[in-house]
Amino acid sequence: METDCTSNDAVAPAKLSALPPGTRVLHIGPHKTGTTSIQGALFGAKEKLPAYGVEFPAQSRHPMQAVLAACARTGMIGDARPTERHWTRLVEQVHASGRRTSVISSEFFADAPDDATIERIVEQLGGERVHVLVTVRPLAKIMPSQWQQYVQNGLRMGYEEWLEHMLRKAPYEKPNPSFWRRHRHDRLVERWVRAVGAERVTVVVVDDRDRGGLMRTFEALLGLPRNLLQPVPDTANRSLTLAETEMLRSLNKEFRSNGLPDELYSKLVRNGAVIHMKNICSPTPRDVKISTPGWAVEAAAEIGAEMADRIALTGVQVIGDPGLLSAVPEPAAKPAGEREGGRDGEREGERAGEARIAPEVAAHALYGALAAVAAGPGGTSARPVHQTPSKELVRVLGHRCLKRLRRR
Repeated sequence: METDCTSNDAVAPAKLSALPPGTRVLHIGPHKTGTTSIQGALFGAKEKLPAYGVEFPAQSRHPMQAVLAACARTGMIGDARPTERHWTRLVEQVHASGRRTSVISSEFFADAPDDATIERIVEQLGGERVHVLVTVRPLAKIMPSQWQQYVQNGLRMGYEEWLEHMLRKAPYEKPNPSFWRRHRHDRLVERWVRAVGAERVTVVVVDDRDRGGLMRTFEALLGLPRNLLQPVPDTANRSLTLAETEMLRSLNKEFRSNGLPDELYSKLVRNGAVIHMKNICSPTPRDVKISTPGWAVEAAAEIGAEMADRIALTGVQVIGDPGLLSAVPEPAAKPAGEREGGRDGEREGERAGEARIAPEVAAHALYGALAAVAAGPGGTSARPVHQTPSKELVRVLGHRCLKRLRRR
């Protein structure tokens, strides 16, 4: 099924005009729409941008703490709560760019809880100088990436059950109420249109078939030379494979059942085991990817068609083909060795595409957690534990690590 919802007003990237000099370009994401790639490219070109009248005012690739504070978000599980000081510093950096065009990019702007918060963000960043940029992708491509990201933040629910909650069990707020606030893209656009007006909102439909298309669109809108923005590799941002995600989901269950503190999860799991595993281990063609069942793909396409229609009604500028939001992707072809018959001696589980974690991947994840412990004060100390029950040992270790974190 593919619904013809292409707007007559959609603009091809090649025909774009640059935004007026001095614009505050506010890229609000949402998540999983190329935000990390754009942020990395802009930060990588930070020293070159002023020559073309453009500034990237943030001091890091992604000013996440500042935006979380502005949107009254607590951040990732176990992390320190952002403060208003983070946001004030970013606002000061934006104002310091003077008459230059400045770009502020964070997918967490999409989490702004209400119109009053959005209006305050716009006013503090420059009022009428603010132009909102929204990047969107088909839901069927966002859902697997977003699910595994939620698992990295402690989710214990399997993918198909999660899809049931998101698509079939109204009011669709459990277990992740942030999902539809971010990814009901039509309503996201409408909220920001209420704050700045349709003439100051641009929606970019990301086409995954055109790998450089999003970079070229940003260059055109900012008045930059073609190919100035280049991808910056970021292994820490790669998606997990199905086996990696299931391993982490099992760990999440154990973590919660033993009542361990969130701060420990942040340090040892997300910023220890997971980060080290993603940095060291690259997925191979034999790794099983997260696959969305057909019923969910069809449901996502129907919602995509509704979103495209409602976005068109807002009167905002749309760059790219809105029809992509309702397109049903073709099933991925299996590698030759996994087709009918398989390889000689291949096990049935492998032919069925069973998710299996490689021993070296598990070892790197474990090492990442151990390294995080060793990095803390007194991390190399040890005492005999062979007579301690395993559950009690885990609980004691958790509280000891938490105590060290608090001292630090």
